[in-house]
Amino acid sequence: MSTEPEPASEDTADTVDAGPETPGTANGAEPDAAGGEVPADGTEVPADGRAPDAEAAAGEAGDAGDEMPAGQPGGASADGGGAAAQVSEAEAELAAQRLVRERIERRKAEKQAPIDAGTKLSGTAADLLAAVRAVESGEKPAATVFDDPEPVPRRPAPEPVRQPRPTPAEATAGPTGPAPETVQSVRRVLAEGGAPETLAPQTAALLGEGAEEALRADPWQLLRVGGVRPEQADGFARALLGAACGPDDERRGRAVTVWLLEQAALAGHTALELPRLTATLAQRGVPDPDAAVQSTLAEGEALAFQDALEETGARQDDTAGGAEGTDEDEERPVRVLVGLERYALAEESLADGLARLANSAPKQDGSAADWERAAASAQGSAADLIRAVADHGLVLHTGGEASLAEPAALMHTAHALGLRAWAAAPGPLGRDRFAALLGDPSSAPQPPAPTAPDVSVPAGPAVVTLAGLLAGAEGPGRDADGALDLDLLVVLDAPQLDVEAGALLAESLPDGARLVLAGDPAVLGSVGPGRVFADLLAARVCPQTASRRPDPGPLGELVSGIGIGELGQVEAPGKEVVIVPVRDAGEAVHRTVQLVADSVPRAIGVPTEETQVITPGHGGAAGTRALNAALKERLNPGPGRFGGFDPGDRVAYSPVPGRTLPGRVVKADADGLHLSCAGEAVVVPKERVEQSVRHGWALTAHQAVGGRWPAVVVVLPGDAAQALSRPWIYTAFGRAARHLSVVHGVEQALPRAVAEVPAKPRTTRLPVLLAPQVPVEG
Repeated sequence: MSTEPEPASEDTADTVDAGPETPGTANGAEPDAAGGEVPADGTEVPADGRAPDAEAAAGEAGDAGDEMPAGQPGGASADGGGAAAQVSEAEAELAAQRLVRERIERRKAEKQAPIDAGTKLSGTAADLLAAVRAVESGEKPAATVFDDPEPVPRRPAPEPVRQPRPTPAEATAGPTGPAPETVQSVRRVLAEGGAPETLAPQTAALLGEGAEEALRADPWQLLRVGGVRPEQADGFARALLGAACGPDDERRGRAVTVWLLEQAALAGHTALELPRLTATLAQRGVPDPDAAVQSTLAEGEALAFQDALEETGARQDDTAGGAEGTDEDEERPVRVLVGLERYALAEESLADGLARLANSAPKQDGSAADWERAAASAQGSAADLIRAVADHGLVLHTGGEASLAEPAALMHTAHALGLRAWAAAPGPLGRDRFAALLGDPSSAPQPPAPTAPDVSVPAGPAVVTLAGLLAGAEGPGRDADGALDLDLLVVLDAPQLDVEAGALLAESLPDGARLVLAGDPAVLGSVGPGRVFADLLAARVCPQTASRRPDPGPLGELVSGIGIGELGQVEAPGKEVVIVPVRDAGEAVHRTVQLVADSVPRAIGVPTEETQVITPGHGGAAGTRALNAALKERLNPGPGRFGGFDPGDRVAYSPVPGRTLPGRVVKADADGLHLSCAGEAVVVPKERVEQSVRHGWALTAHQAVGGRWPAVVVVLPGDAAQALSRPWIYTAFGRAARHLSVVHGVEQALPRAVAEVPAKPRTTRLPVLLAPQVPVEG
């Protein structure tokens, strides 16, 4: 590694106003999927930008947009409820799969009876356990998950009828909002309670036609709006209810419980352990946390679960007063979890779908001799992958950037055998990168197996985005049974798969299909809740193949070392890695602009438009806002005539939570902001620009996952030290293909994070749900 001298250049760090900033430092605002952030308010934010756990998340805003002003009963910024519109757009985008979602909500298979355990529990856990069993026995009302009729077993899928591939839908505006009269009535009640009237559209969209009556009957319903926090909902409730408002109000207890579970989902958890949830409720001023949880369960706003624990290594604090003995005649210890229904149903449906794939024999496409001949012609671990896919319906593949050649070899083999094989990436950057790799003849095994004459295989690189595949806008479409019309699906960047997308995907695959989940387990996890890829790797319920292809060059050596917790010096004779020390955040912005606009194009030969800046968060003096303001002033100055944007601006567009599309501004007119994203025209309505479009010269690591650029500048100002972790650094440094510049102001925090700060754990139920369904492979 080398240190580059500072070239002469003007300081442009403070020339453009980036808009209102959330108070905090660079580490305090990692993006959510909507392109917004969880604002910093004094709580520590981990390197992956999500609340570390329910306690920390409880101090954070729950959605994209800026935090509601402190001290106002219901004050909030105009964009505080952006996620509501975004969630609606996500549902509209996946409207073609409503049948699949209904199948998920009905639960595909009857679950086993509850574990007959817990008699040794006491106190809070015993009371909750009694409440759960009362629900199960019919003594109390229950959510539909407990009492749905047993679904009809899935029938074997017939041979699919090939349908024409659907053409991508034209970009459209967001879904129709609530009725104007509903919005107006909500605006009146918000004003009466001292809350900003700008919250009216998203509040009306969340609560429906009776929104005004719902708010008057239960003012804490305002807490469901993104960006609203408990203390602000309390102020709103006091203004409406007067003396009748109190901290022991049952409505408040339920609302805060649901809010905490939503914050936990933002942190990646699909459920919370009961002691942790009740402790956090107490910290939030709920006098009787146990009663609040039980009330939430009785109203069907959350679900409770009893998960059996393995006695070996089981933690005593996983149960409240759990069994201490280890004799065979003693009960197996359990832990009680509480989670939101949507994630519980998704995780159970995902487990069902994965078990179906793992336990069923794949469709016999090609003879065993054909598969073996293709494997023998492949190189190294690509042969292992081909052999595993030949005999199994579910296979995991791990490796770094170089390992993508192995799924590419598998795709060539599958096409040569006549399989309808497709690959899906989370975003267009990953899709286009893998499509280019597939188009390289050197990635195909030689000689190929003969193609089956009676099967139509995709023409050209069969690579799509995951959202486009599920929505029917890209890929093979669906067969007569409603399943995806394919034989093999390879999911790239699989660590980005959350439980909801995973459930939709598993339910959409036909019987006899093969699913390969491929990715690098060392990168940052999914933006949505769950850890699907990591849970499957840990559960060992299907074959796993690990790539033996190392990432080449100094960059590959550097990133590989980070993956095992070592930050070492690497020889970089071609300036592949350059360290640029800085003293403060202002200098970090200044040097970053110099690198992008001058040093990297001049010394490395990478154009400015092919250089990507990555920084830990949106806020702070060297966050994406400040960096993008300075980079815009230098690279594309303009007045920002449309919401701060001008034609030619580089942007990051987030149509729905969990997706970031890089693009450029084309023009703006009465229809909205016209973008070009991955070669496709997108029109963003004016009212959605502020909450879904950001400048994109600088991104966070979460936004950059799945992308790869010739040159990357990673900015690490001193106030970002608390945001760093091994997965964050591994992800950010690994986005560079030819050159990496590190604007370094965190001193020893960088090697310390690589060596000592692993990924933050997430609480999920997928391993427990898989254990009784899928036999463990040796």
